[in-house]
Amino acid sequence: MASKSKESTKTTDTIKQALSKDELLTMHRQMLDIRNFDNKVNELVKRGKVPGMTHFSVGEEAASVGAIAAIGEGDLITSNHRGHGQTIAMGIDLNEMMAEILGRATGTCKGKGGSMHIADLDKGNLGANGIVGGGMGMAIGAALTQQMKKTGKIVICFFGDGAVNEGTFHETLNLASIWKLPVIFYSINNMYGISTPIKSVINIDYNYRRAASYGIPGYLIEDGNNVMDVYDRFRDVVAYVREGNGPVLVESLTYRWYGHSTSDPGKYRTKEEIDAWKKKDPILKFSKYLIDNKIATQKELDDLDKASKEAVEEAVQFAFSSPEPSLESAFEDIFAP
Repeated sequence: MASKSKESTKTTDTIKQALSKDELLTMHRQMLDIRNFDNKVNELVKRGKVPGMTHFSVGEEAASVGAIAAIGEGDLITSNHRGHGQTIAMGIDLNEMMAEILGRATGTCKGKGGSMHIADLDKGNLGANGIVGGGMGMAIGAALTQQMKKTGKIVICFFGDGAVNEGTFHETLNLASIWKLPVIFYSINNMYGISTPIKSVINIDYNYRRAASYGIPGYLIEDGNNVMDVYDRFRDVVAYVREGNGPVLVESLTYRWYGHSTSDPGKYRTKEEIDAWKKKDPILKFSKYLIDNKIATQKELDDLDKASKEAVEEAVQFAFSSPEPSLESAFEDIFAP
């Protein structure tokens, strides 16, 4: 049942029927926000302003934005340690997100979660997770809730290639397939689990082929840096899952420009490899698509980038002007009401 995605052959007119210009520019703005936000956080880390560990989504913007553009209001996601991209694509307030990363009381989680534990329940984001594969159990639990309550909503479970050999991956795929849960398991394959090449720890070419073991469809998005390829695949997969057909496993191929985390210089990768992937920049690729198809002008895209950078700077100012959490708040929000 596993199959590869094909290069998009849609005409511009067909694309416009599926997504309006405003929707396409929103996707572009989200990708810019992810890039500009993470680059700014990287600066702040180097200045010693960010407590805790951070993992950046720079280079992977299309893989998150294209998938989330295909879901609807009320649908849910679980994220992973590299969750900034998904969090921004789900519509989080950038001010509150920056405050959270800087450990301020005005943060999305009141400054208690930091980069790896941002959740935004109002937006359908059940949270990032510092545990490899930690979101998978939550994802099928949320999917079971949607199934039992007949809400018609679905769940996307985001994880990296480093999670595909965890027991929870196999257990949750198995259970979801048996119960036909409305969940999409989405592996964003950036080729490395920290410093370990994924090819060295699996005996198949790509992880999506494991879907066949559980009797569910599996798909490979060969160009995870092409936001329209990602969107096209997810639009079809979301419809399939929403119809009650059970889970799907999707894998997209992309690349992180930075090391695994802020403490990783990434010396296990060559400069030539990194430069080759930077030439596949998802933002430049989508910019070219929008201009070539006369959907947007260069000025419109430049204005979006300027607005994005201004929003990120405003978020920094908001965070630095916010108070740190009080000592008493350490005893709040410990138990569910």
